[in-house]
Amino acid sequence: MATVMKEQWHGVGRRKASVARVWLKPGAGNWEVNGKAIGEYLPRLTLQQHASEPLAAANLQGRFDVRVSVEGGGSTGQAGAMRLALARALLAYDPELRRALREKGLLTRDPRVVERKKPGRPGARKRFQFSKR
Repeated sequence: MATVMKEQWHGVGRRKASVARVWLKPGAGNWEVNGKAIGEYLPRLTLQQHASEPLAAANLQGRFDVRVSVEGGGSTGQAGAMRLALARALLAYDPELRRALREKGLLTRDPRVVERKKPGRPGARKRFQFSKR
């Protein structure tokens, strides 16, 4: 009896306070983000393009159904996390894509996060107003 292997590739991406998990399956290019269509979940077109940039860089638009589970942070962080997770899933699909994805900077995790608030100050760097008298 032959074992049936499901063709599915997985990637995890993080950005700011967001974590995204992406599953790729061969399909017609449908996106499902937390149970919704990508246009419904990310209403800004720029964020949709940002999240799907790895598919464009690898020239694979419309060849995969993309299912995303994302949590934490805001819409920009979530789109960035989806972008990295998608790039990693594409790398699992075909390691030959590493060069194309690397040249566009899609495999680098953006390390920028919010700086912590310091004690005795109203924010991370902001000072209370100075009064001479």
